Amino acid sequence: MELAQLRRLKFVSFVEGTTLLFLLVIAVPLKHVYGWSTGVQFMGPVHGLAFCAYIWFTIQTVTGGGWCIREIVRVMICAFMPFGAFFNRALLSRKIASIRNDKKS
Repeated sequence: MELAQLRRLKFVSFVEGTTLLFLLVIAVPLKHVYGWSTGVQFMGPVHGLAFCAYIWFTIQTVTGGGWCIREIVRVMICAFMPFGAFFNRALLSRKIASIRNDKKS
């Protein structure tokens, strides 16, 4: 169960970071340079939903146990940093590898 939850968090983290990237790199410049605000009107709510999902899955994952306070703080702070979700990829990969190694033992 914990392994599946970490995989979901890793995926949602990637989606959240990617939607922010699309919003900031594509939609906002199109709005300000060409006056096309439809991209922001679409990507804003999509990113908001992805952000809420990231927070939700983060809370679900860390309440399952096995997280030190430093890791919890890092994951939560990165939620509020631009592109912070991408910074957690290595941490989540290490935790997934650790669970896999524990299951082999």
